[in-house]
Amino acid sequence: MMAPGSTDAGSSCACKGIRRCLLCEKTKENTHLEANEPKLVRRFLYDPETKLAVSRDTEQPAPSSFPFPGVFLWENFISEEEEEELIRSMDQDVWNHSQSGRRKQDFGPKVNFKKKKVRFAGFSGLPASSRDLVLRMQRDPSLADFRPVEQCNLDYHPERGSAIDPHLDDSWLWGERLVTVNMLSDTVLTMSLRQCGLHDDGPTEEEEEEVHVAVRLPRRCLVVLFGEARHRWKHAIHRTDVQQRRVCSTYRELSQEFLPGGQREETGAQLLHTALSFTGTPV
Repeated sequence: MMAPGSTDAGSSCACKGIRRCLLCEKTKENTHLEANEPKLVRRFLYDPETKLAVSRDTEQPAPSSFPFPGVFLWENFISEEEEEELIRSMDQDVWNHSQSGRRKQDFGPKVNFKKKKVRFAGFSGLPASSRDLVLRMQRDPSLADFRPVEQCNLDYHPERGSAIDPHLDDSWLWGERLVTVNMLSDTVLTMSLRQCGLHDDGPTEEEEEEVHVAVRLPRRCLVVLFGEARHRWKHAIHRTDVQQRRVCSTYRELSQEFLPGGQREETGAQLLHTALSFTGTPV
């Protein structure tokens, strides 16, 4: 077993295909993570007070800002003492190698998204340490009915070149809100949309350019993605935005198909019963 918090820099990584980390990229051909990269990237910074994406380039053509819905930021969601105890608890379990220099711990069902199959094998629920956090989340009106069915802990470290590529989370099994607790260091969540240019009411999708909106994530904050930020904009953590060890816990809820009235409500009820027992160990 690896020592708690170890970077395990001397071992092989789990990168596959075009994925890269500092442990493997010297021995693999240099390839881009995404083909057909846009010629132009317009960069904005998310302002949580105004909920606007504000231009980071003073010479950038109009608009200088546009509404950016679908992000909720809760600063100081956990205390320093809680953070320390959560990390201590995670580091007592095994961290498994994941792609792009990350390590992970999964508390959730086994899922084949292509075949749309869910298996309970090994799934024993969310960890006990998350019970109080989930209850705290539910105190906010926007999360009052949030019932997570899966938790994924991810460990990032600059010595491994840890990152996560731009992606959209599955929406067949996972529902409307993605909830993440950011620990050990500040970072930036980069939202991206390839589109056709900007107008006063925001981006459209005709020309080959890309809009990046940087969402600053302070240490010990909670961030929620929903609506357009969840379903239309890809999200990523870039290697350059991991300056120190960073650990996050992401919680996912069920989609309508697995809730009461949905085609798979029975499966959903079983998953929630298991998840909210809070007796889980990593799968």
